[in-house]
Amino acid sequence: MQHKDRLRLRELAHRQLEYAYSPRNDEILRQWNALAQGRRESPTVRLLFSNFTDEVIDPRMQCEGEQARELERVLLDRLVGRELFDDDTPIAPTCDLLRTASVEPFGLKPHITRTNGGKSKGFHIDPIIEDLSEELDQLRGGSFFIDHADTQRRLDFAQEMIGDILPIRLTQSSLTGAITNPLVHLMGMENYYLSMYDAPDELHEAMDMATRVYEAYYDHLEQEKLLLPTADYSPVAQESFAFNSELPNDRAEKIADCWGFLESQETTAVSPEMYGEFVYPYQDRLVRRYGLLSYGCCERVDALWENYLSKWSNLRKLSVSPFNNEQRIGEYLRGSNVVYYSKPRAEFVTMRGPMDEDALRKYFKGVCQAASGCLFEMAQREVGTIFGDYERGKRYVQIVRECIAEYWKP
Repeated sequence: MQHKDRLRLRELAHRQLEYAYSPRNDEILRQWNALAQGRRESPTVRLLFSNFTDEVIDPRMQCEGEQARELERVLLDRLVGRELFDDDTPIAPTCDLLRTASVEPFGLKPHITRTNGGKSKGFHIDPIIEDLSEELDQLRGGSFFIDHADTQRRLDFAQEMIGDILPIRLTQSSLTGAITNPLVHLMGMENYYLSMYDAPDELHEAMDMATRVYEAYYDHLEQEKLLLPTADYSPVAQESFAFNSELPNDRAEKIADCWGFLESQETTAVSPEMYGEFVYPYQDRLVRRYGLLSYGCCERVDALWENYLSKWSNLRKLSVSPFNNEQRIGEYLRGSNVVYYSKPRAEFVTMRGPMDEDALRKYFKGVCQAASGCLFEMAQREVGTIFGDYERGKRYVQIVRECIAEYWKP
């Protein structure tokens, strides 16, 4: 462990602690707690950077040791929203680390091709399963794995480096139950869609076997007392947070004490009836176990709302991507306890040249009007680049806030 690495980690920990106890963070926490308590007061605005960490994390890395760099990345991740974009990312007074764990719903791993030495953001799926009616057995053998040793290693290292500055906390993200995404990564989209017609019985069996893997994983977490609260700063999938007033924040004894997350963007091009036949029954088995639910990624949810998604009384966040009729979603959610989790169009940020502020304001006027009367959380995802221009990101957040102040009505 190099001395300069230790100094770097401690410097970042001190910065996080300062931000966590700042008046600005108090304001942000009031916004998140208002959402958690169902008050339509001041929507949160964030610019998410998971698709361009090469621009906001990598250039700021200074540590050289492998473990030091691992922790440095965690700490830098916490600071981007505040230091680079001045958005509404809440900063915890703790160093939160997730347990090392994974679930593989099927017994095969996908084969993905990327260009640029594997560094490109786009990719091509090389199907392993071509005909589900003939190759279903290859999918058997899904499993889950919890690496207690690696988890403890990371906790011990963080405690040694910065534990006297930031309390180290093992935390849990929302439980997930992804099925269609892993299946498409094994089959390709065309083969997956054709299987609904050519091999419906085998597709149902594949969906059931994956669901049973997640059910077994949940049972294991309960039986081994490995569950942790999903509240306050704990992450909810799709890069949100678990602030709520319904789940216990000091314990988690069963899956019903936790947030869950599901999506099926891979079926956004099929009819609601096909979703209802091949996806909903399996998601419903998992939803019934969750305490609260966040649903959706980039799919249409407007077409699924009335007959399917609205049936889940524990739904609390609904992803509203640009593929939806946003006005219709607003009508569905207005006055309800479900957060309109807006994920706006990204091209205003990612198009080359100066940002078209007039076009951005015109677009966001419509978003804000659609979400008026709803619990409103805005998170700009699907951004691939800001061209390394942090001021561009900060200006974007500022414009969105101005639009909310002018056009969104509680």
